[in-house]
Amino acid sequence: MDLTLILVVVVIVIALGFDYTNGFHDAANAIATSVSTRALTPRAALAMAAVMNFIGALLGTEVAKTIGKGIIDISQFTSSTNHTMQLHGLGIILAALVGAITWNLITWWYGLPSSSSHALIGGLVGAGMASATTILWQGILDQVIIPMFLSPLVGFVLGYVLMKLLLAVVKTFPYHKTMRRFRYAQTVSAAAMALGHGLQDAQKTMGIIVMALMAGGYGASHQIVDPLTGDWVVPTWVKLAAAAAITAGTYSGGWRIMRTLGRKVIELDPARGFVAESVAAGVLYLTAFVFHAPISTTHTVTSAIMGVGATKRLSAVRWGVAGNIVIAWFLTIPAAGAVAAILYLLLHQVIP
Repeated sequence: MDLTLILVVVVIVIALGFDYTNGFHDAANAIATSVSTRALTPRAALAMAAVMNFIGALLGTEVAKTIGKGIIDISQFTSSTNHTMQLHGLGIILAALVGAITWNLITWWYGLPSSSSHALIGGLVGAGMASATTILWQGILDQVIIPMFLSPLVGFVLGYVLMKLLLAVVKTFPYHKTMRRFRYAQTVSAAAMALGHGLQDAQKTMGIIVMALMAGGYGASHQIVDPLTGDWVVPTWVKLAAAAAITAGTYSGGWRIMRTLGRKVIELDPARGFVAESVAAGVLYLTAFVFHAPISTTHTVTSAIMGVGATKRLSAVRWGVAGNIVIAWFLTIPAAGAVAAILYLLLHQVIP
């Protein structure tokens, strides 16, 4: 069998493996607040999140195109018919995936809600630098770095402001009856959050698979490039495969991170859980549909939780735990990038 085809298949399988780890790593993003406030049972919450992740994954491809074309320039590999060049292009993608998966597993083990998205981007950058591939720094600044700082800030501020407004509206309402109603409302907000997670994160795997097909010389056979616009088109089977992988990962659950988000940052009541989820979902939809930016669902929902929690009092947020989370955020891109760079250099020794 052709070595290029074998490597394309390996990269696709590992990409779907990354998608699976993304699902169980980030399952907490969608349901931690609903489970911690007892709005949903853990298993019911996971089932709901899995279904909504699958639906969300099929709602767009713009983020996939940003990942595939906006981080590193692999055009020298995707346009090449040279066997060796194709193998090196696939080696870059493989190294990026392994770097991202490694960081996902490390942070999952320690229960830290880090960003699978930024791990993947870090992996691409690290492997790109090791291979002397052109890094699209302006695209990374516009689509990754600025949203990386803005989305948590927006999540925190919106969470704080909207929670303050909501508290002013319901302050004369009977507490227990109101909280019970917010538990019901959390079913909707958790579903919206899960939909946003599928919309954002499954697309990143789609972008990687399309990169692999292009680098392996299979772009034409899968009709990936629109002949009229020259734009990338994500095949239906790629969408379905990515959606299925992230759905399976989500349903398997990420209990370590769920405990961190649901209880260790702050003890949430149903009203605060509803607002945090609603704010995070809104930011995810805006960045996916309008800006096509691959933002972190983890950063967004965690900062929204901190924002609504701060309305109790600043000391209500366990800032020590929050600080550990933020440190993990900053380490994600360089750590995943370092693993990817080392792996690429090792692969470079064996690729003919």
